[in-house]
Amino acid sequence: MNASGKPELSRLVVIDRLEVGPVKVEGDRIAASYRVGEDSFELAYKYEEPVFDPQDPEASNLASVILAQVALNYGLFCREIVFHGDFDEADRRFLTEMAANTAREIYVKKILEPNPFLTEEITGLPAEVEKSYLAASLVFPAGRPRQVSRWSSSPERHAVLSSGGKDSLVTFGLLREIGVEIHPIYVNESGRHWFTALNAYRHFSLHVPNTARVWTNSDRLFSWMLRQLPFVRKDFQSVRSDAYPIRLWTVAVFLFGVLPLLRKRGIGRLLIGDEFDTTERASYQGITHYSGLYDQSRYFDDALTRYFGRKGYGLSQFSILRPCSEILIEKVLAERYPALLEYQMSCHATHKEETTVRPCGACEKCRRIVGMLLAVGQDPKRCGFREEQIESLLRALVESGVHQERAGAAHMAHLLHERGRISEPRLGKVLAKPQPEVMKLRFDPERSPLSGIPASLREPIFRILLEHAEEAVQRTGRSWAPFDVIGSAHIRAPYHQASP
Repeated sequence: MNASGKPELSRLVVIDRLEVGPVKVEGDRIAASYRVGEDSFELAYKYEEPVFDPQDPEASNLASVILAQVALNYGLFCREIVFHGDFDEADRRFLTEMAANTAREIYVKKILEPNPFLTEEITGLPAEVEKSYLAASLVFPAGRPRQVSRWSSSPERHAVLSSGGKDSLVTFGLLREIGVEIHPIYVNESGRHWFTALNAYRHFSLHVPNTARVWTNSDRLFSWMLRQLPFVRKDFQSVRSDAYPIRLWTVAVFLFGVLPLLRKRGIGRLLIGDEFDTTERASYQGITHYSGLYDQSRYFDDALTRYFGRKGYGLSQFSILRPCSEILIEKVLAERYPALLEYQMSCHATHKEETTVRPCGACEKCRRIVGMLLAVGQDPKRCGFREEQIESLLRALVESGVHQERAGAAHMAHLLHERGRISEPRLGKVLAKPQPEVMKLRFDPERSPLSGIPASLREPIFRILLEHAEEAVQRTGRSWAPFDVIGSAHIRAPYHQASP
């Protein structure tokens, strides 16, 4: 409570009404305004081919849901969010649940925990345990749309949400090797963040059939929304940080944007590249949360698959990399798909040199990638790093560490120290220690169950991965036990999603 007797949470509610819509639908473009008071911004998505019939009620419904996603980041800060568009019961339920979940995640990870983008007036707030942190009432003024037809989709067709990072590249490499139909789909943000994907997209657009791109200015809308929050520093664009200032509902902004292409192409499987350590439950002073990783977690996959089922889309979402650690994925990329390693880019502060995008060589993501490559005996110059950057990043690794599961960081430090690449046996505060499970396929009932991957993909994918992983293990209590995944009776068991 503050001096007036009101909860400190009330200080965060700084927007009376955020209005989204109405929605405009064209054959290859959708748009909706975001309004706060007299100020407004138009969010748009543009496609390289016609994907909508503007007269189709299903097009209006799908566009409404796509254009609503950015707003789910602001339920902690608004009294009311009004969605002008066509939303059925499944949409309203999904948007409300995700807005509530995101409000809690942002409260913990962006307000209570240290955040360099906040002004002093809001830092240091005491944690308040509440049933819900969704301050906003979600309002849907329009009536519910009439029933729309089910999608015609095939599980034989696979879309990969692609970014140029190691996860989507390995996902593509594995699927291509086992011979399934693949549609790599890139989301082109209007700002410099697109540089991260540019090298890979240029290669894929020329050489990989079914590659597609969706353009959006969501990144500019995120910046516009920051200017509506008085407790965010006015100079937020000049703050050097490896994290976004406020948003945590980000993957869905891209994921929903690709759905019109999936509908048009009859795609039944949507793959995102997430690994073992992105599914996590934690507690902060009595507030349970997902460590700001919900939209990269298995729970997110399951929630989206259930939503798609309620909508009749015939679409499942999953990651084939959940049994893998981040360093194991990097090892697979470098060893098995060296031609794809050339296009890997994880840095978000990239720059162009003539026509090629290069990493900054200074951020946390750069030092993580360099550390992992060197730890598994690979040369970071193969994906754009210069020798002087590599040496500087190694020093930064020892000094500052990495944002990675503790076991992964400890094992990376162990490997780097063994190879003589770092003189001190530590990465930041994490001491070098062998953690052999990090280099194995780990099957955990919560984070990476065997059933989380469709049965038709399991055996061929795991056979390839086991050529680079040391073995497969499964969680038994608090330890890992050897697991014959190929011989398991569950290798062909039905695919299902568990509730979080």
